[in-house]
Amino acid sequence: MTGILKTPAKNLMVFSGRTHPELAQEVAAELGTDLVPTSAYDFANGEIYVRYEESVRGCDAFVIQSHAAPINEAVMEQLIMVDALKRASAKRITVVQPFYGYARQDKKHKGREPISARLMADLFKTAGADRLIAVDLHTDQIQGFFDGPVDHLMAMPILTRYVREKYGDRPLSVVSPDAGRIKVAESWSRKLGGAPLAFIHKTRDISRPNESIANRVVGEVEGRWCVLVDDMIDTGGTIAKAADALMAEGAAGVIIAATHPIFSSPAVERMKECAAEEIIVTNTLPLGPEHDFEGLTVLSIAPLISAAIKEVFEDGSVTSLFDGKA
Repeated sequence: MTGILKTPAKNLMVFSGRTHPELAQEVAAELGTDLVPTSAYDFANGEIYVRYEESVRGCDAFVIQSHAAPINEAVMEQLIMVDALKRASAKRITVVQPFYGYARQDKKHKGREPISARLMADLFKTAGADRLIAVDLHTDQIQGFFDGPVDHLMAMPILTRYVREKYGDRPLSVVSPDAGRIKVAESWSRKLGGAPLAFIHKTRDISRPNESIANRVVGEVEGRWCVLVDDMIDTGGTIAKAADALMAEGAAGVIIAATHPIFSSPAVERMKECAAEEIIVTNTLPLGPEHDFEGLTVLSIAPLISAAIKEVFEDGSVTSLFDGKA
């Protein structure tokens, strides 16, 4: 008698590292599931231990970890989580990185430098990751660093929807903090009904990280509300100087919109003191009470991440989430 092989039912399981469990819980809730119970702790010398409290054999695993400070611990913990899943016979492992660490080191500026963003991709592939999901990578080319599918999610629809609803009745201009991000600003302009474009012409000393000089504004900003867009706010120096430069050029007001609120010191103080009316970010990174200030708005990225996970799990199209533009 010939037996009939049964195809096992697909089993979605969501795992969270320790850097941003609130976001992971929100994603799991959107998916109608719970996070897999996980034991994770540090040994006395700083080594990380991870063990899952239930079987993961044959599952479709999604490992969520945002690379927040201390970033090296966050990265290492996620690598260990992937290795544990691989050794426990998970069927497919998707690494979900709301914020992809080391993304700014995507090319060599000077001799004898690493390309750390590529190294990150290699590490996760070696650990056993089959696929990556990330939100607003610093540059599109990082998608090509990983030997496998990469779903590059964009927070722009979430941010632009908020800006349209709150500021849509005002004359808007979209401003890039430097010439290198004009393409992103152009996308914002289309989403905001063809708002005029401008950018800040600035200089940067590549030997001095997190420092730049805002030189002059190029474009139509006088009498307009300027939406200053960037992928991240780290120490806040560049974006704060840009906001001040726009007001000096006669802007009616400035709104800052960025996906990743890294908020390294002294970013909070700079954001409080700069000319911006409102700073709009998402919760790709954890923000504590020490990061809260008047004028800060935090939008949830969880619906976007959960929608992408659902499409991947069901072998659907992540690109469809962005009207065919991903």
